[in-house]
Amino acid sequence: MSHFAAIDRVPGDPILGLLDAYRADSNPAKLDLGVGVYKDALGITPIPYAVKLAERQLVEHEPTKSYIGGHGDAAFGEQLLRLVLGADNALLGAGLAGATQTPGGTGALRLAGDFIAAQLPGRGIWLSAPTWPIHESIFATCGLRVEHYPYVGADNRLDVEAMLDALQRVPAGDVVLLHACCHNPTGFDLSQHDWQRVLEVVKARELLPLIDFAYQGFGDGLEQDAWAVRLFAAELPELLITSSCSKNFGLYRERTGALIVRAENFEKLIDIRSQLAFLARNLWSTPPAHGAAVVASILGDAQLRTLWTEEVEAMRLRIANLRNGLVSALAPHGLAERFAHITAQRGMFSYTGLTASQVQRLRQEFSVYLVSSGRANVAGMSEQRLDYLADAIAQVCR
Repeated sequence: MSHFAAIDRVPGDPILGLLDAYRADSNPAKLDLGVGVYKDALGITPIPYAVKLAERQLVEHEPTKSYIGGHGDAAFGEQLLRLVLGADNALLGAGLAGATQTPGGTGALRLAGDFIAAQLPGRGIWLSAPTWPIHESIFATCGLRVEHYPYVGADNRLDVEAMLDALQRVPAGDVVLLHACCHNPTGFDLSQHDWQRVLEVVKARELLPLIDFAYQGFGDGLEQDAWAVRLFAAELPELLITSSCSKNFGLYRERTGALIVRAENFEKLIDIRSQLAFLARNLWSTPPAHGAAVVASILGDAQLRTLWTEEVEAMRLRIANLRNGLVSALAPHGLAERFAHITAQRGMFSYTGLTASQVQRLRQEFSVYLVSSGRANVAGMSEQRLDYLADAIAQVCR
């Protein structure tokens, strides 16, 4: 008898599969615009110097490697709440918000999904169309009913009216997932006026927002990117936020994130956190400590925080310059207007508008690797290679 005979093979992750194909490509001119990690001008995903300094301090002074508890590093949670919600936010002093440390932003999403399934049975969750593909699989695995609201139309433009119209028909009490900034995969963000309109619909329909905040600092700045999160936290008595330190701290492999809960009162926050700790115990027991300790060290030290803030701003500006540079490089080909939306997008990703067949040609003929949807990781571009990339795009657009 074979216990495993009936087990089928599932397709690999398409983005990670793209990375395998890129690595096997012998073309020295190849470009990886698929995998969502920040890269510098040399094509390296750097470790911020502030992180290096914090790690040196930890090597010298870290007192123990013991477990850090179900909610994680307390100092990390306190500092992250201040970063996300604002250092002077009255909710913190009133005990109306708490952070549960998770293995990355993905772990926070899974914890949120399991919490919704266990404590809010029957609620569906509404995702933007399109959204990060892992959103789909995580919440389906949690047993939630997954629905969608429109976000970007067939013309590759943000369609706020269609989004609002759909949200107005969402069943009362359902959960709506919103991207705080740097929408993945499109790069199209809501304006502050748009966010105000979404908030009014959320209130009217009595929806529970789950705000995915994975790219703080990569859009318009650390404080500016938190605007919508802080608006919702101020205006709503209940809110879920997932925060990731992978991108802005460069802690990809350290898996550092948190699920933040905003509750109506202190006692209810304690109730919710008890349930989160119970769920986390059955998922990962306690989260990894190193990345959280690094973040807490940086945010708790004035000099390290200043250095880190400058490094995040440099990454943000480099991405913005790459967007502008690519559109400028496309101008001699008569394509600047066609791809002008790239400069209006924010964060690491761009929904370029390239078709699947054009993406395939870029890969086969020019060794330029994008996701088949046309999503490109702008941070994977090189200033020295923009003309090559623009020429390749022009060739496949003819």
